Amino acid sequence: MGNEKPIIYQLSEWFMRLSITNIAWFISNLPIAYLLLNFVYAETKESRYILAIGILLLAPFLFFPATSALFAMVRDWILKKEQCSLIKTYFTYFRKNYCFSLLGGLLLTGIWAILVIDFIYVRQINVLLLFCILGLGVVIYIFTINFFIVLVHYDEKLTVLMKKAFVLTLVSPKLFFIHLFASSGILYISIGGWLVLLPFFTAALIAFISYSAFYRIYLNVLDMKNSPI
Repeated sequence: MGNEKPIIYQLSEWFMRLSITNIAWFISNLPIAYLLLNFVYAETKESRYILAIGILLLAPFLFFPATSALFAMVRDWILKKEQCSLIKTYFTYFRKNYCFSLLGGLLLTGIWAILVIDFIYVRQINVLLLFCILGLGVVIYIFTINFFIVLVHYDEKLTVLMKKAFVLTLVSPKLFFIHLFASSGILYISIGGWLVLLPFFTAALIAFISYSAFYRIYLNVLDMKNSPI
């Protein structure tokens, strides 16, 4: 009891962790954020197409390494690993996981690009097919979150990590819906009215809830394997 930190200290510590790490993530993605803002306010289709291509080209090089570093930071907090400096540790993970993040990002960005093109083409032709594409988009979204989780949790080859993320997406409905509802809820609140959350908390909160849910299930599976029959 004597070593337990006061609740206010713990809250302020978590506030600092989430905000500083999210700011580092946001700064790493500033070029993408700039293009995305211009995309929202673009007045012509041609401008939007050009901006969309720019976002897709930058995503593997910026968004994926930045987000993998964010998940690595969250993993350290949940596993109670010491971090001498939040900013320094964040960019250490940015560099450490850059290669796998880039390669995985190239693959996933390609998949997302195909999905978006299909959505644009199909939405005016076939409503049923449109809903199928939207459903597939949800699955790929959850797969993308799981990719970040397994990337920072396991030390494996990229092909193995992709397989683990795929299996995790399909075999754990509980984790699937936690990812879906938690992240969509946070994004809805952030984009729908609390835009100030985007640079300070949104991504870090999504990463924290997603990895926490995964790690709890991971520990339960380990307990089941180790428990006597």
